[in-house]
Amino acid sequence: MRVRYTQGAVMSEYEHTCMIRGDGGRTIRAILDRICNKWTLLIVATLDQGSLRFTDLHHQVPGISQRMLTLTLRNLERDGLVSRTVYAEVPPRVEYALTPTGKSLIPPALALAGWAIEHISHIEASREAYQGSR
Repeated sequence: MRVRYTQGAVMSEYEHTCMIRGDGGRTIRAILDRICNKWTLLIVATLDQGSLRFTDLHHQVPGISQRMLTLTLRNLERDGLVSRTVYAEVPPRVEYALTPTGKSLIPPALALAGWAIEHISHIEASREAYQGSR
């Protein structure tokens, strides 16, 4: 297997597949599962505007339950995408913010959203045609 280094990333003959790390794709799948879940990108995009308290974040992400917001924030904090700051006040104040790694997710997320917007009419037409053929 040939390996070359580009922009700090290890590339190989499998550079366009999940096999890039040689672990059967488990590591990349786990990261993509976290990033591509239902709530992560909404939370990251909301935090791109600045740090927020839990309640404010909960109000700005429509449809998310408190439990799911808590779980997603914990996972994002564990993965280094979100930081959690606790202020010693009464009542305690906790704020969440994007880390530099979390901020680096914004451009690819916007690119994906742009792709979806650009292709939505074609996708909707294809869905209708598919349903009509069933």
